Amino acid sequence: MAVKDLMRELRSGQLDQGLEVLYGGRGLEWARGRVERVLTGFETAFGRRAQSLFSAPGRTEIGGNHTDHQRGHVLAAAVDLDLLAAVNVTGEETVRLVSEGYPALSVDLTRSGPQPEEVNTSAALIRGVWARMADLGCPLEGKGLEVYLTSEVPGGSGLSSSAAFEVLFGTVLNCLFWNEKATAVELAQIGQYAENVYFGKPCGLMDQTASSVGGVVAIDFADPAAPVVERVELDLREKGYALCILDSHASHADLTGEYAAITEELRAVSRHFGREVLRQVPEVDFTAAIPQLREEVGDRAVLRALHFYTEDSRARWEAEALKAGMFDEFLTLVRESGNSSALCLQNVTPTGAVREQALMVTIALAQRLLGELGAARVHGGGFGGTAQAFVPLDVLEEFKARMEAVLGVGSCHVVTIRPVGGVRLA
Repeated sequence: MAVKDLMRELRSGQLDQGLEVLYGGRGLEWARGRVERVLTGFETAFGRRAQSLFSAPGRTEIGGNHTDHQRGHVLAAAVDLDLLAAVNVTGEETVRLVSEGYPALSVDLTRSGPQPEEVNTSAALIRGVWARMADLGCPLEGKGLEVYLTSEVPGGSGLSSSAAFEVLFGTVLNCLFWNEKATAVELAQIGQYAENVYFGKPCGLMDQTASSVGGVVAIDFADPAAPVVERVELDLREKGYALCILDSHASHADLTGEYAAITEELRAVSRHFGREVLRQVPEVDFTAAIPQLREEVGDRAVLRALHFYTEDSRARWEAEALKAGMFDEFLTLVRESGNSSALCLQNVTPTGAVREQALMVTIALAQRLLGELGAARVHGGGFGGTAQAFVPLDVLEEFKARMEAVLGVGSCHVVTIRPVGGVRLA
């Protein structure tokens, strides 16, 4: 479809229904302006008109901090901060990407396998998604893409820009070349593969699943090849609350080693029992072995394992509390989750950091302002990035103003839950 048709559809209101779903509370004028900017940006970058529009959301982890890579339970949601892309199909085996605010990127798809120089780069994610989908049967030979991308999901923010990026490209390939054969969960698994094997980050599957499926989802990763995903209804405004993502301004973009240490230490505990992950180790067996484990793997590994068992159970109870309409109980569980992450998982402050503890300051300030009225906790992987807060609507403006007085204007993002995951808009 030519861009003049997309622009005509946009300006005539034919895209409004889809835009309302994605960006509901921010108004159609804002949403139309964003799409028009992307379409215009594509034509400026590539000298031709885009054929399609795609969007993939960031995600917020609500419960289950670092449980997914141990095949545990999580509770997560897609949010209305997204990646929006205008796309054109080419006959060259290259992906040319212009991401607003960044240098242009070209990925030669004739080079197979992970490329050492691409580790920890967007090129690795593109190559990994492309390779995995080709391996699974998506007919990509002789295909290429031109992509103009704009993002509201900041890198290193804890909203998982990498997962949104993977889901976006998986959705593009699935829609344009595979007749949408891959399910949302399969696209999430493809994204995880790209991040693990090509990008070099040992992430779990929660981020990609939340971004790909959309809405609020309770996920059981007991079988990572076939995770059980259940939708959970949650209308925060109806409950009298807003969801805030608090930017501590401490990036977690260069902390792969800290994340890897969590999985490595939990793997060491699991190996004591001849198992791969803690989900396979009964809690009673772990508890009985704590004296030996302290000598064998160290106290921090034991504490992180203690976190897994309580957090895995807590994520299930959070979902049940929401389904039962017990929002106060849910908030209590969120507070407990934050305390466990700080005390046992120890993923709020990077190892050895003393002078700079921005994320801990952010959480402590939010908890002080909210007291028992709401809840605040570390968000996502931790060590830097963001905190999460459930804030009563009647104190939202004061909370936002007081947090930003310390963290800076624009540091408190009020987000809404997006009901859909990766989608083709037009």
